[in-house]
Amino acid sequence: MLAVLEPWWGGFKGADGARERALLLPRLYFQHFTDTSSLVERPDGSLAAFLVGFLSQTDQATAYLHFVGVDPALHGQGVARSLYEWFFGRASELGARRVECVTSPGNTASRAFHDRLGFTTSPVLPDYDGPGLDRVAFTRELDDSG
Repeated sequence: MLAVLEPWWGGFKGADGARERALLLPRLYFQHFTDTSSLVERPDGSLAAFLVGFLSQTDQATAYLHFVGVDPALHGQGVARSLYEWFFGRASELGARRVECVTSPGNTASRAFHDRLGFTTSPVLPDYDGPGLDRVAFTRELDDSG
């Protein structure tokens, strides 16, 4: 997964952005959140998309989408929407009533995507992930069907 971050994000935010993204995917996510995370592979076994999510340990009604990526060649084909819908269903099965996630304020494609999926958007949250790491937060309530 780390190998696709740079080409898929096309240098977004330069070297600092590449470091931020790499630090968001430590091995522990793949050891401890396998039931709420998913990979999409092509027939040749190469990575097409991924979603890393989990249930909140603090608020059992909340599920969190930590990191989602789709090969840019597949953008607009419903891959991300399918991953999100899978996660909504899985989170609902496990008792979650809402899904939360964040993105960088400059990631306009992510912001538009979350809007289309019915998430509510916060104002920019300064220093959310540390000094200079502003974020926008999203929340989406789940119905009984996810």
